[in-house]
Amino acid sequence: MLRVNIIAVGKLKESYWRSAESEYLKRLGPSCKAQVIELPESRLPSEPSQKETEKALAAEAALMQPYLDTRGAYNIAMCIEGRQLTSEQLSETLSDCTVRGYSTVNFFIGSSFGLDEKLKRDCALRLSMSKLTFPHQLARVMLLEQTYRAFQIAEHTKYHK
Repeated sequence: MLRVNIIAVGKLKESYWRSAESEYLKRLGPSCKAQVIELPESRLPSEPSQKETEKALAAEAALMQPYLDTRGAYNIAMCIEGRQLTSEQLSETLSDCTVRGYSTVNFFIGSSFGLDEKLKRDCALRLSMSKLTFPHQLARVMLLEQTYRAFQIAEHTKYHK
């Protein structure tokens, strides 16, 4: 069974986001081993310099590195400049991972400042949810929903219409 990790910087603060996350993790249970790994966000001043931002992103990337180095993992960086896929294409991508021998898919979600450039380069795919900007908490729930939808498409259920 494929393992799906969402490695995210920061915590879900509101109970309704945590409830939605919990619901999709429960729904994903029969299809994959899904989990969310929350990493601490670097503290920055309200208007950080470029150097402060780069240092914070590098520190967050260092916390993500052990997941990036996982043997047999297909790594996906969630970033605004990434490719936009349809739900069907995401389903094909996840299905293809198992065919190609991957045991794990890691989705990396950075802080509001994004992801470190080196981490993005080390990922097999850069994925964008939309050209629109979403709060990170909503984006995390949306990624879980789309992951669930992708598995439902692959399993030919009626969830995806």
